[in-house]
Amino acid sequence: MDNSDLIVIALGGNALLDAKSKGTIEERESAAALTAEQLVEFFKADYRVVLTHGNGPQVGNLLIQNEEAAHKVPPMPLDVCVAETQGEIGYILQKALKNSFVKNNIQKTVITILTEVLVDECDPAFSILSKPVGPYYTYEQVVEIIKTKDWKFKEDPGGRGYRRVVASPKPVKILQAASISNLVDNGYIVIAVGGGGIPVWLKKDEFRGMEAVIDKDLASARLAIDLKAQKLIILTNVDNCYINFKKPNQIALTDLNLDEAQTYYEQGHFSAGSMGPKVQAAIEFVMETGNSAIITSIEKLQLALQGKAGTIIHA
Repeated sequence: MDNSDLIVIALGGNALLDAKSKGTIEERESAAALTAEQLVEFFKADYRVVLTHGNGPQVGNLLIQNEEAAHKVPPMPLDVCVAETQGEIGYILQKALKNSFVKNNIQKTVITILTEVLVDECDPAFSILSKPVGPYYTYEQVVEIIKTKDWKFKEDPGGRGYRRVVASPKPVKILQAASISNLVDNGYIVIAVGGGGIPVWLKKDEFRGMEAVIDKDLASARLAIDLKAQKLIILTNVDNCYINFKKPNQIALTDLNLDEAQTYYEQGHFSAGSMGPKVQAAIEFVMETGNSAIITSIEKLQLALQGKAGTIIHA
């Protein structure tokens, strides 16, 4: 059994497809290839590794395809869409990593695991729908849609229209955690919990998919806790967490203990739609394991591992 440190790295969906891209296969493969090259130095080290990833842009595109083709092909429920994007992104990222390993003479094997995440059917998130998914609609389009679909919508604060909102329950358990642990212990780099995982719940000994989207960072933290990982690393598009972000008195945070992190989180310094879930995930991981979490950009990853960049949250 490999006893090297186990690290869970969470990649954002935009690391694999920029939100401004059209979504062509060429763009997706190019973004994955760049991500793989940026991780080369990390993979040369002696770590056991699990990669997780978001799927925001990808599942949004898939929902548009569902709607546009609904008169010809039956649209799939949200849990199936998450499963589809897990397979799609896993394949593209796995291929990019393998190509990078060959190019850089790295003797490691990558495998993607279709991952289900257990949620609580009584989670209040099923009553208070909050997670925006899919395209923007006009008010007139929303009026027509709700005549035939039991969907809920919220108006975009930026004035771009209305978006469907769905439940975003907390992850309770990663159902494939034992299999993932076995694979990493035997030397595999595992890609798992794509898009926060496929949301399922257990009813009378039967697993059922849920119309929901689980936050990718919270699911990554849950996986890291279940695997007893030594470190959780959340990669995003900024080098650090900040207080007073984008204000004249902005301050980059570099080293936070749990009390400091929780205080800044409760004070509302981290946006619910971006940095908030990342900090919450880091706090949960540190509280459960006593190990440290890092939030930084992919460009600063190596320096962050040396304690010279990023935001480190620790006990």
